[in-house]
Amino acid sequence: MGRRKSGQAISGWVCLDKPLELGSTQAVGKVRRLFDANKAGHAGTLDPLASGILPIALGEATKTVAFMMEANKTYRFVIEWGVSTDSIDKEGVEIARSDVRPTLEQVRAALPAFVGEIDQTPPRFSAIKVDGQRAYDLARDGVAFELESRRVTVHSAEATHAPDADHVEILIRTGKGVYVRSLARDLAQVLSAEGHVSVLRREQVGPFNLQNAVTLDSLEEMVHSGAASEGLLPVATALDDIPELAVTTEDAFSLRQGRPIVLIPRQVETLKSRLREGSTTVSAFQGQTLVALGQLRAGRFEPDRVFNLP
Repeated sequence: MGRRKSGQAISGWVCLDKPLELGSTQAVGKVRRLFDANKAGHAGTLDPLASGILPIALGEATKTVAFMMEANKTYRFVIEWGVSTDSIDKEGVEIARSDVRPTLEQVRAALPAFVGEIDQTPPRFSAIKVDGQRAYDLARDGVAFELESRRVTVHSAEATHAPDADHVEILIRTGKGVYVRSLARDLAQVLSAEGHVSVLRREQVGPFNLQNAVTLDSLEEMVHSGAASEGLLPVATALDDIPELAVTTEDAFSLRQGRPIVLIPRQVETLKSRLREGSTTVSAFQGQTLVALGQLRAGRFEPDRVFNLP
């Protein structure tokens, strides 16, 4: 017999406003222990030197994490001019210095080149694997290696203000796989300057944002006062852009057994009109309860993931 998982069968999302100096895995562990949850995971790593939105999935919500990995993200960050570091942040070792201080107008003029589909080379200090090893481990050991550029999407980029000559604040909205530090590095290069990211805050991941976020301190207060549910968002929060199919009690039973259900033509047409381009993924609900995620194929709904929710 396999060992039973310890903890409670608690399901939902915690939109955590992660503090500085805390790693993503550590944050997941803290939230999991607070709720005594039997299963937990996160949707998108946030570096210890970055603060902001870290969506944490508990229980059945872990089955929807993959959808958050594709979500758009919003970052607000500050570039400090004058010094470049090997990690492109304030933790790294200085590798270059310059007296060049780009103006706010110069930054705004350069940013459009970084909007749209662009080729971006990830930082050497990143979690990307090279021959089975993390790039940041190889970089720290002084190993010579090259990372290939990749095609990523930046939806918008705006230089919001420059508090002084040494700093500029930038707000960007991106697709998956964009590295803020790489953008800062490339922007500095275009402006013939040296610079690194001194402040980084993630403000949004898909439907998770600063408005529905909780801090660890507030979450602890909720849990200790018996109001833990106030810190939980529904499992379906991560599925906000996926078409919903209303199913009967009988159909819900079939889906939970892993069996497909036949749809009427009107249901099929309605779902097709709401699908994202290139997607066939649909969510099935019995009332307000998420029953399954699956594919719309040949007039049927075929379940991929089934949820055990009350």
